Amino acid sequence: MADLRKLPPLSALRAFEAAARHDSFSRAAEEIHLTPGAISHQVRALEEELGLAMFTRHGKRITITDQGRRFAATIRSALTDIANAAEALKADARQKRLTISALPSFAARWLAPRLWKFIDLHPDTEVVLQSSSQLQDLRREQVDVGIRFGVGHYPGMMVEKLMDDYYYPVVSPHYRQGHLPESPQALAQCTLLRMDTDESWQPWFDAAGISIPEPKRGLQIEDASLLLRSASDGLGIALTRHAIALQEIASGELIRLFDIVIRCPNAYYFACPPEAMNKPQVQAFRCWLMEEIRQFKAQSSWPG
Repeated sequence: MADLRKLPPLSALRAFEAAARHDSFSRAAEEIHLTPGAISHQVRALEEELGLAMFTRHGKRITITDQGRRFAATIRSALTDIANAAEALKADARQKRLTISALPSFAARWLAPRLWKFIDLHPDTEVVLQSSSQLQDLRREQVDVGIRFGVGHYPGMMVEKLMDDYYYPVVSPHYRQGHLPESPQALAQCTLLRMDTDESWQPWFDAAGISIPEPKRGLQIEDASLLLRSASDGLGIALTRHAIALQEIASGELIRLFDIVIRCPNAYYFACPPEAMNKPQVQAFRCWLMEEIRQFKAQSSWPG
């Protein structure tokens, strides 16, 4: 077996192979992003180490020798094997990576606290959880799975409904020194925290049978997690989604007001580019997620 410690420098071998293939130091230099002088120097050093000339030189023109041509073919084959092996390793690494995109509130409050269970079941899979309020292009961003909160229309994606969600008011037990509203109508005298128009109080007011105008003044909060934090701090009463409020309700930071709930017009959906759906880690995650949702609904007094 050859002594690998005596292997010529890889940079010299690569420079020689490129020069042999192009019959030019200049074109080899362009390919490898070196100067022609650096290519010439590396080839000369290789020739000196091997003890024979690989090129005949005619001024700036070069012609490869027969021995040089055979040696270049051997190097080319070896470099191709190395490149193919490296690509296989990269493909294998990509194959074991699972990239998930979800709304920040759902990612932080529902998915992330449970995701360790999936990772324990699949320790060889690298899981990347991205949170974004923007609707991403899953293909362009190379995202395997998008968990979306919407109406389920995501063209070009394989889409499956995960679950509905429900709105109801929550409040800190310390709001107004513990003097909490005793009826829905009493909300008219309370500070009602608000998000954007997509999450209006009006449908809940209608379900409660009360005539209170949609809150228009004060702070508008565009992040559901921040909305819950503001309610926990006693700044007002929040209309929240059941799936993301359970942590604070379970800990006692927030109290659910009244027994009136309304179903959200949007729902949670599993969205996946068709080419990603065949990945084993995507299939495994989908099965795990469906079972996790089933258990969650069974254990959390799901309104629906």
